[in-house]
Amino acid sequence: MKKTLDVKKMMERGKAGSVAEAVQRVDLSRSAFYKYRDAVFPFHTVVKEKIITLFFQLEDRSGTLSELLGLVANAGCNILTIHQTIPLQGRANVTLSLNINGMNEDINHLISRFKKMEFVDKVEILGSGA
Repeated sequence: MKKTLDVKKMMERGKAGSVAEAVQRVDLSRSAFYKYRDAVFPFHTVVKEKIITLFFQLEDRSGTLSELLGLVANAGCNILTIHQTIPLQGRANVTLSLNINGMNEDINHLISRFKKMEFVDKVEILGSGA
């Protein structure tokens, strides 16, 4: 992991002309670097992020996801991931991972605003970190 971080740092600072050069300098295989580069981050980067994952069950109506995402954006959250299932029996499940670092309201207030939306059947916090 440390070698992966070293390669990433070299690349960010322009200390190596290519990934091949950087991994050779730290004695790491390219395949190992590419395997772990998206999963290994410096501790200070992870701590700065405030991430929350929400689960929604929505009625399958045109524009519901768009309206939901509009509320997320207005609250100052940054959407990291969206996962939506195929609607079955008029309902679709949506999971959102949000960076709430720049959020301009309390999370509990935002959840209550979600619950007031007529097309939201269910909203739950699946997890939070940092």
